[in-house]
Amino acid sequence: MEFQWLNTFVTAASCGNFRRTAEILYISQPSVTVHIKQLEKELGVQLFHREGKKVKLTEEGVRYLVHAKRLLEVYQRGLEDLTSFSQGYTTKLTLAISPLIADTILPYVLKRYTQQHPEVEISVKIVESVDIELAVLNEEVDIGLSCLNSVHQELHCELLYRDQVVLIAPHDGRDSEMAPPIEEEEVLTNNYLLTHNHPGYWDLLCRVVKSKYPSIRMMKVSQVHITKRFIVEGLGVSFLPTSTVRRELLEGRLIEVNCHSINLPEANTYAIMKYVHSKQKEFLTFISNYRI
Repeated sequence: MEFQWLNTFVTAASCGNFRRTAEILYISQPSVTVHIKQLEKELGVQLFHREGKKVKLTEEGVRYLVHAKRLLEVYQRGLEDLTSFSQGYTTKLTLAISPLIADTILPYVLKRYTQQHPEVEISVKIVESVDIELAVLNEEVDIGLSCLNSVHQELHCELLYRDQVVLIAPHDGRDSEMAPPIEEEEVLTNNYLLTHNHPGYWDLLCRVVKSKYPSIRMMKVSQVHITKRFIVEGLGVSFLPTSTVRRELLEGRLIEVNCHSINLPEANTYAIMKYVHSKQKEFLTFISNYRI
């Protein structure tokens, strides 16, 4: 059996038209017909009903489609593994990383890690923290780097970093050394508070802030990088992890406001795994040595 026949069969089953199948696969339409007939002869069943220009799977075709997809998947994984081996990779590590972590620690840490471990092929999936636990549980990834803790009994969760949350406001143009400090109450009562840009701490923090400043106006903004842009443009203020605003604070585009009446939370980073094998341990030991 030729894997090309299987690929033609799966493609034809998807689009329901031999002409379109030929266009997708960059082969002639007679070649599509030949591939399907050869596969039908090999299996001893009819896979398609011909209805004019359209084709429709027979009952046998529907049943075999599941197996054809699996065979192609195994074949493709084998090719990828051989390609990786020929490129010098001996190990593959798949990571699920939240957008927030991808925007802070990921680039620097991965650059250092790949330089010191060229034999490891890294694959990265950007996944929201609320979905990382499931990705690890289903073995879609080897390690999840999440903003949320996991208490699932089948998973191992390890705290990697603690990141202090700070109140961030736009720079007001005043000299930081000569001008009086900006007060927490002034900032929070005169601006929108941009909330829910981090999955870990906002629900509790909103209640705390609301109890202290009942008239405060809030606006949900789901991403940190958008929140920072809004703050720079004067649309509001927010409580953000220090690591996410370090550059903007150094460049003077944003300022930190001291909070005296609100106990600020931490924004933690967790590693979530189903199996704690040597390669996972090595990676976590490496990245835990780099502070965010």
